[in-house]
Amino acid sequence: MGKIHPNLNLINEFYQAYANSDLDGISKILAKDIKRHIPGTHPLSGTKIGVNAVLEYFQQLNKCYFKAEPIVMGVNENFVIDCHRNWSNLENKDNLDNMSCLLWKFENNKIVEVYNFPENQQNVDLFFSKVYC
Repeated sequence: MGKIHPNLNLINEFYQAYANSDLDGISKILAKDIKRHIPGTHPLSGTKIGVNAVLEYFQQLNKCYFKAEPIVMGVNENFVIDCHRNWSNLENKDNLDNMSCLLWKFENNKIVEVYNFPENQQNVDLFFSKVYC
């Protein structure tokens, strides 16, 4: 098997840190001026700019025990596209179970920008509007 592309290594590091709620681990692979684009009309949507804003977003996701499991990834020198399943695990609630794709942009071995493309934006908006209103 060939060598794993460095951009895939960074995404694997991200998912490992994310699974462990390791915000320090996540911050180490983000550019200082990172932009993370969260589509929709829910309370967590919008563009998060900078490491602190992105980490705050992940802290908000932790409140609903949000998880993600990568399924497939594609890579080139500047981008990774990953498709993954994401879900929440709230007791006595209608939980979200959704597919999403993320487009990750890299510069200087750091993640500089991320675009989120959910399977069903309406379901995502309804879920986060109920949980975070």
